[in-house]
Amino acid sequence: AAAEPLIAPTDAREFSHHDRTYDRRSSSDDDDDEETEVDESALLAPGRFIWILTFCAGVSGLLFGYDTGVISSTLVSIGSDLSSRPLTTLDKSLITSCTSFFALLASPLTGILADTLGRKTVILTADVLFVVGALWQAYTSTVWGMIFGRSIVGAAVGSASFVVPLYISELAPSPFRGRLVVVSSLFITGGQVVAYVVGWAFSTRVGGWRWMVGLGALPAAIQCGLTYWMPETPRWLVRAGKRQVAKRVLGQVFRGSEGVDERALVRGVLRRVEREILEEEDVVGGGDGGESRRGGGSGKTGWSAKVDKVVENFNQLVGVGGNRRALTIACLLQGAQQLCGFNSLMYFSATIFSLVGFRSPTLTSLSIATTNFLFTLVAFHSIDRIGRRRILLLSIPVMIVGLVLCAIAFNFLNLPMEANALSPSTSAAPQEDGSKQPMLWPLTILLAMTIYVAGYAIGLGNVPWQQSELFPLRVRSLGSALATATNWGSNTIVGLTFLPMMEFLTPVGTFAVYAVVC
Repeated sequence: AAAEPLIAPTDAREFSHHDRTYDRRSSSDDDDDEETEVDESALLAPGRFIWILTFCAGVSGLLFGYDTGVISSTLVSIGSDLSSRPLTTLDKSLITSCTSFFALLASPLTGILADTLGRKTVILTADVLFVVGALWQAYTSTVWGMIFGRSIVGAAVGSASFVVPLYISELAPSPFRGRLVVVSSLFITGGQVVAYVVGWAFSTRVGGWRWMVGLGALPAAIQCGLTYWMPETPRWLVRAGKRQVAKRVLGQVFRGSEGVDERALVRGVLRRVEREILEEEDVVGGGDGGESRRGGGSGKTGWSAKVDKVVENFNQLVGVGGNRRALTIACLLQGAQQLCGFNSLMYFSATIFSLVGFRSPTLTSLSIATTNFLFTLVAFHSIDRIGRRRILLLSIPVMIVGLVLCAIAFNFLNLPMEANALSPSTSAAPQEDGSKQPMLWPLTILLAMTIYVAGYAIGLGNVPWQQSELFPLRVRSLGSALATATNWGSNTIVGLTFLPMMEFLTPVGTFAVYAVVC
């Protein structure tokens, strides 16, 4: 028999054009309105369905992590395969930074599309871009072709990094929201581990780098199929006027919940979502029900009305003090997450370890990715228990210690830092007596980077992605999109400047700068 979607349409009227806007009267159209409601706080554990949806959505995080991590192994394996010449420092900087630059461009647009078309549609669109970008990279023969393929992947990464935490947070029961959003980060770090394993496996094969980048299409194709069974989020459905569909989704989410009446829980959560939407609309419209804001009073329809809505939401985001404060906090956290230099390790760790004298730089880089994954597991178990702010205050000093130790260790290494020294064939220079440098300081650098990554994974690597908790529903997509754009803008700066900083400021100065940022 043909597979059926988890959430099947019940009535064509639920999907008609006239049901697209939320009607405050819809909250009283059930015959069970007077029955008891139960709040989410009574839940003992998330149900199986929400775990399945979280893992299905998390595949986007796997793609995000894989495409972030695989470039490290790719850069040391390409050789002269692109444009029949070795890669220059500028080539490497452009290949890495173009991904984050196009992620930056995609993030605000993704926020608009997520509000207009739905969260699920954006996930599907990102999957298509992942497939196209991965295959383009695998078949290209020029540096600019590689940059173009990485740019397509960047648009996909920007979309996925924004919409997946939003999708999970809007489906997750509030007592477990932080932990379930961290699952997305687990997939990201897991994707980085997979990328380094694949990079190590193909590093000795001729043209193996093409397999490294091309295999990124496989998880995306799998998730394309999974989206058929993934429902839209209840919050988006309620705002779109599809209350009954939202109720059915909540029924699936809370099915099998321990210690509570499932029907009462669904009613309670649905009413809370409706109240939040009405309160937000009343704040904007002064209690008039918000009809003029939805295009009913302006006479505008189609894209003109949608543009007006985006402008209106932006004014609401920056004009209301609470919203503006939430935006500032979210953007500062996302900027700090990247400007501390973490992705310089993801992009260039194999290059760094080759430089300091490790025989298998890709395999050494795997230890960094594994550390990131394991300590993200620590964050998964502790973020809801310890709290977001406290976990940041505990972990950032650990990052600073790792970066300072790394700078000190680099100070004792004799490294060639002239132009183009950061090539795969370059390693630590011998000492003045001609003997090879001892491995004490390279191992110290590895230890320092491990400490730094552990601190990052526990706190700053995960807490900023809880950003949707800061914003009310009306401006949640736009606020999250702008914060995510800040992340990718900062990421672009790191990707473009890391290798030049290593050459002109030396590794000591580079890691000292990152320590100051922390």
